[in-house]
Amino acid sequence: MVEAAEGARSRSHPDDLYAALDLGTNNCRLLIAQPTRPGQFRVVDAFSRIVRLGEGLAKTGRLSDEAMDRAVEALRICASKLAHRPIRRMRLIATEACRAAANGEAFLERVTRETGLELEIIDRETEARLAVSGCSSLVGREARSVVLFDIGGGSSEIAVIRIRDNRSSRLANHITHWTSLPVGVVTLSERHGGRNVTPDVFAAMVAEVEGMLAGFHCPSLEEEAEEDFHLIGTSGTVTTLAGVHLDLPRYDRRKVDGLWLTDHEVSAMQARLLSWDFDGRAANPCIGPDRADLVLAGCAILEAIRRRWPSRRMRVADRGLREGLLTDMMADDGVWRRMRRRPAESAPRTATEKNR
Repeated sequence: MVEAAEGARSRSHPDDLYAALDLGTNNCRLLIAQPTRPGQFRVVDAFSRIVRLGEGLAKTGRLSDEAMDRAVEALRICASKLAHRPIRRMRLIATEACRAAANGEAFLERVTRETGLELEIIDRETEARLAVSGCSSLVGREARSVVLFDIGGGSSEIAVIRIRDNRSSRLANHITHWTSLPVGVVTLSERHGGRNVTPDVFAAMVAEVEGMLAGFHCPSLEEEAEEDFHLIGTSGTVTTLAGVHLDLPRYDRRKVDGLWLTDHEVSAMQARLLSWDFDGRAANPCIGPDRADLVLAGCAILEAIRRRWPSRRMRVADRGLREGLLTDMMADDGVWRRMRRRPAESAPRTATEKNR
């Protein structure tokens, strides 16, 4: 088996397509991409749909029939996209909803029967590392410490990253501490109510998450220079905040991904969202009716994180697990190493041809 894998790697080519699928508590997302210049890739096809797989899970401990039907319908579309492209390598993952549900494994067996897709349930540490891998290009060379967080539907992953002089090509190698909170936008909004969120309800949500964070022990980052430390948020919560902050007429990933927000701007946007009723949130083009009952729960999780790790600035990442999966697969296959060698190898031939 090892020899076969190594042989497959040696035959990989930069034109090969890679695919990553992430079935979460709230969303089903697929990316198909082609490696380009070192460390980067070009998206060839993408799919994203809110399926709310974890709806009601906190109360029943099981995935509901309606939620599973919605997810299977979305996964059928993903299977069709994958079947019509020459995919060299793919990785298909499921996260908190399938981890926590008593019928999570049985549901994935159904997915395989009905769509042909075989999904793996990843553990929380793997999820945290993939989120870091997916956002590595947004961590500048000047950064010495970063707290990266991924606010999901059923869980929230947080990684503390310390970078010294010898920066690894894989940012996940610099994780010193990580935690996974058993709370996300779906679970928190179901417990406290997501439609009519008063300041008191919001404060209660923040306090709940702060209590969870109190059990996460890691060294303080207060000694870090302010310009060397920042937050990175990868989730629908932070991208929604960014879209509302920019007053976009419709969500635009190109304007949101990589955007810097100051601490004051984040506070102002959270206060603005809290001042809107459900209909006001639903009417915003960057929120919409599908997220209107979830966004303030996400803001509460974000607020608890900001209180634990105060920072003058936060970078917004419209990327995450899928990008991490793609980055890791391409790095494992060595496609970027070969692309770096190719110009050097071709240079002598070009010179020789010029001399003829």
